[in-house]
Amino acid sequence: MYSTILSGALLGIRACMVQVEVDAASGLPAMSMVGSLGGEVRESRERVLAALKNAGIDMPPKHVTVNLSPADLRKEGTAYDLPIAVGLLEALGFFPKESAKGILFLGELGLNGEIRSVRGVLPIVREAARRGIKECIVPEVNACEGAVIPNVRIRGAKDLEQVMVFLMAKGKEKEEILPSRTISPEKLMEEPLSRQGYDFSEVKGQETAKRAALIAAAGFHNLLMLGPPGAGKSMIAKRIPDIMPPLTLEESLEVTAVYSVAGQLGDRALITRRPFQSPHHAISVPALTGGGVIPRPGIISLSHRGVLFLDELPEFQRNTLDSMRQPIEDKQVQITRVGGNLIYPADFMLVCAMNPCPCGYFPDRNRCRCTEPQIKRYASRVSGPILDRIDLCVELQAVEVTSLQQDPNGESSADLQKQVERVRRLQEERFRHTKYRFNGDVQAADMERFCALGPVEKRCMEKVYSEMGLSARSYHRILKVARTIADLAGEERIRAEHLLEAAMYRPSQEIWKQ
Repeated sequence: MYSTILSGALLGIRACMVQVEVDAASGLPAMSMVGSLGGEVRESRERVLAALKNAGIDMPPKHVTVNLSPADLRKEGTAYDLPIAVGLLEALGFFPKESAKGILFLGELGLNGEIRSVRGVLPIVREAARRGIKECIVPEVNACEGAVIPNVRIRGAKDLEQVMVFLMAKGKEKEEILPSRTISPEKLMEEPLSRQGYDFSEVKGQETAKRAALIAAAGFHNLLMLGPPGAGKSMIAKRIPDIMPPLTLEESLEVTAVYSVAGQLGDRALITRRPFQSPHHAISVPALTGGGVIPRPGIISLSHRGVLFLDELPEFQRNTLDSMRQPIEDKQVQITRVGGNLIYPADFMLVCAMNPCPCGYFPDRNRCRCTEPQIKRYASRVSGPILDRIDLCVELQAVEVTSLQQDPNGESSADLQKQVERVRRLQEERFRHTKYRFNGDVQAADMERFCALGPVEKRCMEKVYSEMGLSARSYHRILKVARTIADLAGEERIRAEHLLEAAMYRPSQEIWKQ
């Protein structure tokens, strides 16, 4: 007999439908699998047969052929175990042929018949809903992430025996065996977010750095903080996500899909907090940008719609940092392998921190013993093109003891978030019907449209350009930052004072001049 079961495959964070075809015929007992299969999929034959045996099912002597269609699409992962087992049971007549029609199956089988979690349930269920599929059976652990997709009945199964009983049942009995789950994503988004104990009111001193962090969050600009150890660089960076506006539902689904594909979603239904990733400086290029034999999202994709914090920036390998050039500009990363190209999103806000020299105390010559060549060599570990992609650079000084002794009385994260949200609403209106979302996204071709300057401001920028020796990219970044500063000030047009403040945040030390 022949059966066909519906499943899904991942293509980056996108998904496509897969038909699991099973043919059970008379002949020499064997089970062969075809369809451009990866190692884990080929091994599913042993897992499925052992799971069926331990579920009390005696397999008749049949020649079984399993095909995963489309055959030219590479199949990876363990999510095909359950649909293969269900297809085999249907082909052998263990339950009515129409029972599994229109149902999508996903899940890894343990040898005891347990259904274990798999990656990418959210994007696969989302694609299934787009194609009109109304019902999905997934591992119980993954049921919550699938349940946020509307118009699809998600049923979480613990083991293979439970799925068999469900498929043999009729009518209302099915709902009792595997009840469908529904989760309102809108209600999840409405739940208040705690600030994880981080608040900007706790940052004492460093008013310039806090101002730069506010500008960066408001316009989604990249930020570099330069200062001695203990000045508060990491402290400020960890608080930036909490002054950014909450994720929208669409953004939340995008981020959740990335974490689902990476296998880092756990039992969460939806990620509602902006991501904050802070990798160690020993990280490799594939771990940062994504890759591997089976390409998975890297840290920059896990930072999508959030903050990527690189502490001790010069300690990262130079080729690792340079691998971010293209993702910073394109907001996505393309991974090419023999099996094809995968594209993962990488629209993140880059926040970096570094010391001014190897010991960390330059230009305080009472404490710094680094030579000029050592200082320049240390700074040169960060390439000019990466620096050119940073919108704001702010220098922090050691905090005075009088500031440390003061009670926290600065603006709180909630106060700063209100300012950021106001600016974001202005940007939403400004960039309506365009490809841009934030001031930091504006490209050179549209500078005149969105960052227009008057005669006085043009003369101001001419002087800044010549005196600071700017590149064309740096010039445009000053305009974008000035646009955000003007928005914070409630000004419709960019004024000279906004340009001068934006220029102040460009790297100006001699050691940075490339």
